[in-house]
Amino acid sequence: MLLRFCAQIVKFLKKILYILLIVFVCPTFFAQAQKKPRIENLPKYDIRPYHFGFLLGVNKMDFVIKNSAQIDTANPIMTIKSDPQFGFNIGIVSDLKLGSHFDLRFIPGLSFGERRLEYNLRNDSGIVTALKKIESTFIDFPLVLKYKSARLTNTRAYVISGIKYSIDLASQAGKKDQNNNDLVKLKRNDWSTEFGVGFDFYLEYFKFSVEIKMAYGIRDLLVRDDTPYTSSINRLNSKITLISFLFE
Repeated sequence: MLLRFCAQIVKFLKKILYILLIVFVCPTFFAQAQKKPRIENLPKYDIRPYHFGFLLGVNKMDFVIKNSAQIDTANPIMTIKSDPQFGFNIGIVSDLKLGSHFDLRFIPGLSFGERRLEYNLRNDSGIVTALKKIESTFIDFPLVLKYKSARLTNTRAYVISGIKYSIDLASQAGKKDQNNNDLVKLKRNDWSTEFGVGFDFYLEYFKFSVEIKMAYGIRDLLVRDDTPYTSSINRLNSKITLISFLFE
């Protein structure tokens, strides 16, 4: 357990280091690159009180699992782990200017993806693996605050933070399995906190942005029925990484 905890800490610190490199090193690079005189694209873009656009993105859907603290010898489940999968996102960007450095953004969209739970079970023949696939199609309603740096000719960096409400159209919470298989069901609604970093690039005719953000679910998603696959889990939260390309 100690080694696993240390490995998670190291992994988290690496992510923080990468974010710091993006936030502090990349703007310095762009500043050096823009010492030469360059033409400023879309000079009146930031004067507008609001603007719109669209988003295309790639996501990686995952779970944060808290296993049951009680060990039940009658339960065949030995270990549970999440196997994250890739999906894609589309959305509509609505941006309201709050000041020279702050914007309020509402980006409703659709998220398509799949998550998998891998169970190691013991039986008479030894240890076997059971894989439970959970498909999701979310309607997302994120509301985020964007803090942006000063514009360097045609580039600026920014950070975002906010909250998101999601509806899973593929939720099987109220369904029964016709094949007598034990389903792992998730609740239909979820709330998440979001934070991320990105860069705006002012092109000749539009603004292009690249953004990476994390979303951590607040609500316990697991629908508990009387099966070993759910009784072994104390809490199941959503965790989604999203790389987005925005055209505004």
